Amino acid sequence: MTNWGLFVSDDGSSDATKKILADFADEYADHEVKVFDGPKKGFAQNFLSLVCNPDIGANFFAYADQDDVWMKIKLKKAVQWLESVPSDLPALYCSRTEYVDENLKHIAYSPDYGRPAIFANALVQNIASGNTMVFNAAARQLLQKAGKDADIPLHDWWTYMLVTGAGGVTHFDKSPTVFYRQHSNNLWGMNAGWRASLSRIQKLFEGRFKGWNERHIIALNGVTGLLTADAKKRIDLFSQCRVSSGLVERLMNFEKSGVYRQTFITNLGLRVAILFRKI
Repeated sequence: MTNWGLFVSDDGSSDATKKILADFADEYADHEVKVFDGPKKGFAQNFLSLVCNPDIGANFFAYADQDDVWMKIKLKKAVQWLESVPSDLPALYCSRTEYVDENLKHIAYSPDYGRPAIFANALVQNIASGNTMVFNAAARQLLQKAGKDADIPLHDWWTYMLVTGAGGVTHFDKSPTVFYRQHSNNLWGMNAGWRASLSRIQKLFEGRFKGWNERHIIALNGVTGLLTADAKKRIDLFSQCRVSSGLVERLMNFEKSGVYRQTFITNLGLRVAILFRKI
């Protein structure tokens, strides 16, 4: 695809980032390349500052990480699917990734999920890396309405939540569209295999997942006007299962909420976490 623009939020770099971007802008002078100063509030708010920036306009938007390599078919596949969706319906495309080393040599693939990509899943799991996400203007407007100061841990998970919670649609492509380089500076690293599942369960019991859930619920309750009645009901039931003192009541509210993760082992971990009030 040739009709693209690049918008960068520099969140306080001290290396050659600005020089690299200036050279890139000169090389691609026929494309719009703009650099903004970031809010310096962490990577999630840095991305939100861009997606909520009224000076940036387009029909479709894609998150990009500076150390990842997009496959040539990524934008074409994403736009083809997005164009099949009514333009007034929030729509999000995402996909698997191919994990590679610093020389782009294959290591593994991210998980292939088969259960529906809906709000019941989004409330407790993010199924795709932000570097695979492409979304339409209706989804972008949702993010703008929710605001750039939303206190959320991950911008990509928040995007998945908002789109599905507002009655939009998400398409998870089982074919990878991004080479995800693994190196010492990766923030999250590889998300594949049983070791990764066990690692997520460990983080769940360490309390990180519980803290993220708390922030998500607060943020979602602040934008209830954007959400469907079904999404609000699930949030309420999930919130109750987190705070109910009785085990039976917690389990009942959890089952009523209908939330789920994509794999058996992480769903099992979710239920065990309810027993120990780690959710």
